[in-house]
Amino acid sequence: PQTPTTTTATTPAPPPPAGPAAPFPMLRQVCKSLPGFGLPALAAAVLRSQTRLATSAATTTGFHTCTQASQPQPQTRQNKPRPGTDTKTDSEGSGREALLRPKPEPEDVLRDRFGRFHNYLRISLTERCNLRCTYCMPEEGVDLTPEARLLSAGEIQRIIRVFVDSGVNRIRLTGGEPLLRRDLTDIVSAASELRPMGLREIAMTTNGITLGRKVPGLKEAGLDAVNVSLDTLDPFKFQLLTRRKGMEKVLESVQTALDYEMKVKVNAVIIRGVNDDDVDGFATMAESSPLEVRFIEYMPFDGNRWDHSKLVPYAELVDRIREKYPTFSRVKHEDAPNAVSRLWHVDGWQGRIGFISSMTDHFCGTCNRVRITADGNLKVCLFGNEEVSLRDAIRQGATDEDLRQLIHGALQNKKPRHAGMFDIAKDTMRPMTTIGG
Repeated sequence: PQTPTTTTATTPAPPPPAGPAAPFPMLRQVCKSLPGFGLPALAAAVLRSQTRLATSAATTTGFHTCTQASQPQPQTRQNKPRPGTDTKTDSEGSGREALLRPKPEPEDVLRDRFGRFHNYLRISLTERCNLRCTYCMPEEGVDLTPEARLLSAGEIQRIIRVFVDSGVNRIRLTGGEPLLRRDLTDIVSAASELRPMGLREIAMTTNGITLGRKVPGLKEAGLDAVNVSLDTLDPFKFQLLTRRKGMEKVLESVQTALDYEMKVKVNAVIIRGVNDDDVDGFATMAESSPLEVRFIEYMPFDGNRWDHSKLVPYAELVDRIREKYPTFSRVKHEDAPNAVSRLWHVDGWQGRIGFISSMTDHFCGTCNRVRITADGNLKVCLFGNEEVSLRDAIRQGATDEDLRQLIHGALQNKKPRHAGMFDIAKDTMRPMTTIGG
């Protein structure tokens, strides 16, 4: 007898059961023809770090696959997980449920699973810089992201608005050197319009080279505070550390900002054998001027040749200053909530000194900050390699609610603390100029 022929049914598959609405409907439409596409794959792809996607041996058919099909291939960042460290948190599992979990309450969008509320946003405006500080980037510079893949002014303003609407009350504009953006004043002005929504402070971190002449316009636009990076008071060492001249311009900028009644902080990264003998001079600056000098422990970043022997611990710096100022004392009551800087001063001083001890005495338990890189990636920890692209989400049609859900999902994967300094030093991370200082 003849063997019957098996035929394949052509009737369409029944629709899937009703569930949560898929984020990024435009993205789903664009990617629906990709093999293996589905909402779980999309959720997993969005929440994995770009670096893990770039180095993965498997083909990912989610979010970044879509953008790579329609845009030039971005340069791969070879960030490697720390030895012996799982890149997933305990509650993350596969990460596939991150965008499928129930929508967070509005007041919890910026709260992580350890109860930390992140009301401080640092957003980088550019990767470019007019200095080449040794602790920030390699001498030869870094490969910059193509302009088309950086955030536009409109995208920056939208991200700031979404964060402020979710509870951010303080933003800081960083770089690279933010003063190199021609539309900086417009960005500050647009952010200032969000004050009725709860935004209290707009600050900027700068190397100060061109700040002096731009202070009046930035002050009028709504800039409240500046942090000026200055690692030495010696012109020769300034050129050694920055590979450029210009210390006098920086000092003039500090004075101009004070004249315009801006809140001013001077940031100095102290490196043993290089500028640790400048500590007394900076203390004198705090004694005579109404500003805060902040000593920052030397941190490891890609290309800065970090060495533990060059690190000058916070406690050692305190002892050095006390040799000259015996009444130098801690002023805990003046610390801001979630402060990273421990404040000290001497009675009669106009200013004060702060210490940022990221390496020897971390402050992860009270961390309230998140970062946006100039190419639009959300980093929930400075020393973490996990990044989520808000730029890609925006350009694929994400709504503000989609962005909030992405932000919340990323924060649920934030770890309780960063790794120890020796583990961080073994890792391969972006140079600081591409993260945002």
